[in-house]
Amino acid sequence: MLVREFCVVLAIAALTGAAPATIKHVLHEKRDKQAYDWLKGNRVESDAVLPVRIGLSQNNLEKGYDYLMEVSHPDSPRYGKYWSADEVHDMFAPSEDAVESIRQWLESSGIHPSRIVHSDNKGWIAFDAYTHEAERLFLAEFYEHEHAATSSMKIGCDKYHVPEHIQGHIDYITPGVKLTPVVKKHTKAKRASQLAYVRPNSVAEASVGSHHELPAKALSLSEDLQGCGYNMTPTCIKAMYDIPDATTAVKGNALGLYEQGDYFAKSDLDLFYKEYAPWVPQGTYPTPALIDGANYSVPADSSLNSGESDIDIDMAYALLYPQSVTLYQVDDQIYEPEEVATTNLFNTFLDALDGSYCTYSAYGEKGDDPSIDPVYPDTAAGGYKGKLQCGVYKPTNVISASYGQAEADLPASYTKRQCNEFMKLGLQGVSILFASGDYGVASFAGDGDENGCLGPDAKIFNPQYPSNCPYVTSVGGTMLYDDQTVEDAESVMHVNLGGTATNFSTSGGFSNYFPQPDYQKSAVEKYFKTAELTYPYYSEFEVDVNTTKGLYNRIGRAYPDVSANGANFRAYTDGVDYFYYGSSLASPLFASVLTLINEERLLKGKGTVGFVNPVLYAHADVLNDITNGTNAGCGTYGFAAIEGWDPATGLGTPNFPKMKELFLSLP
Repeated sequence: MLVREFCVVLAIAALTGAAPATIKHVLHEKRDKQAYDWLKGNRVESDAVLPVRIGLSQNNLEKGYDYLMEVSHPDSPRYGKYWSADEVHDMFAPSEDAVESIRQWLESSGIHPSRIVHSDNKGWIAFDAYTHEAERLFLAEFYEHEHAATSSMKIGCDKYHVPEHIQGHIDYITPGVKLTPVVKKHTKAKRASQLAYVRPNSVAEASVGSHHELPAKALSLSEDLQGCGYNMTPTCIKAMYDIPDATTAVKGNALGLYEQGDYFAKSDLDLFYKEYAPWVPQGTYPTPALIDGANYSVPADSSLNSGESDIDIDMAYALLYPQSVTLYQVDDQIYEPEEVATTNLFNTFLDALDGSYCTYSAYGEKGDDPSIDPVYPDTAAGGYKGKLQCGVYKPTNVISASYGQAEADLPASYTKRQCNEFMKLGLQGVSILFASGDYGVASFAGDGDENGCLGPDAKIFNPQYPSNCPYVTSVGGTMLYDDQTVEDAESVMHVNLGGTATNFSTSGGFSNYFPQPDYQKSAVEKYFKTAELTYPYYSEFEVDVNTTKGLYNRIGRAYPDVSANGANFRAYTDGVDYFYYGSSLASPLFASVLTLINEERLLKGKGTVGFVNPVLYAHADVLNDITNGTNAGCGTYGFAAIEGWDPATGLGTPNFPKMKELFLSLP
């Protein structure tokens, strides 16, 4: 039974006034299938209080793609002429008419004006409501949903309606199709990123040439490059992609790393520098940009040090030093490590970068969307007691995040709203990169069906978010085989690591929410003409996976865009030298390359590279095309790497000299 004391209940004004005239309602959102891990239970008590948030549609979003292309496409006369944060905010703010029409509807429906709070950026209208009020307003029925593996409780509805005359002003409403937590019982979460690692069987195995027989062609290489096929080090990466040693550090040209639910250990970084990147001084740690009470680091033996933060920072400093790295660590240690669902991603981070993304305090509820975001101040013992941080950090020129989840985990309207925030960062000249994922055309085990796939037969491919967003750069993983050297062509990252990672393969495919952007259409069309695919497909957005006969969306946003090494990277966690695997490695690697190119452009008085997809799709020859391997999943071989763009490795891996020459030739 839902506990009514789940939030601070303020006195709610009595309903007054005559009943409103009949208003025609229309369906706004509907759940096609119950979440596999949330079991629908009792109807929510009619006098329970729900924190209602109405997300308002912003103006001019339909022009966002064109605006971004103006500053990002190499043929545009406005290339590199980025917008200020204020210009972005003013262009997309919801109209006063939209706000007023929704307010009038609420007031005419009995919600007293004193109960309605409008956010500072005009993006949200918030109020508390009894369940019977919310059900009447939205023609919905709210139910409790209990997590199948924990005692966590959420609430939501299968569908809801809004008045026809204001539907165009509303993005989505919570609680709604997206379940909203009302009782947080902290349980260790399954992490959204799927970095994997293997421990050497012996000390000897960690030494080059002691466990593997060196290929004959490796003997002609320098000793530090002979074992790169099975011991990937920063020296190997630099040689493979022809990345020069960094020597300069332009002020303000830091690489930003997003981290959640995992912390780095200083001693692990120092061990890595000593063994694999001695050019980085001991004691070199990232600049903290701690968000909403986040911790900075933990002892090496902490359970909160699972490797993700360590390897991201290792990779970045090994390629960039003496340039700096900024650590965007989000949320306090109550929320961050113990969120039950793997859906609490990016919003508090975006809040901290862009104050206009935040919402105002409403009846004790803070944050953009209480269905997924932490509520600050955190009333739990040891929780962050300050207010939600809004606009406190300027975004770095390049930001890498090795976190994500299945697209189907979130309603389309929610992902589109957040994707538009990435578009706005691109307008300001910021490059946003995400790891594509690590389970081929599926998601991780249990995300969807047991095999990570969709549909009643668990055969439909399961695309990933945020790689499905057309305003980010999705980075897939590649690898060398044991008998190869840095002079050989790479293949798709695809390995058997045992357990739930027997099919650990870089992710790629086609979105069910977002259409193909113009900048990639010709590359994708060429792929379909040459790939000889035999899988049935559909051409539909927000498809009903219970009835479709296809396995993937032929017209969806295609990903990844690019790729980089994602296998056999050596790094320390809790003092142990592991082999690491995953596109989690590839994203900070490619982000480091862009940061180095920004360094070159800034030294010549030019701006940052910003959103790089239009440039790279127009000049794919600056990347190393990958033509071997597949990203299997869902009982198939997935998609094969072929000549040109493909949904396994994108356009290919970095070729630093060619990329540098291209970007330096642009205004």
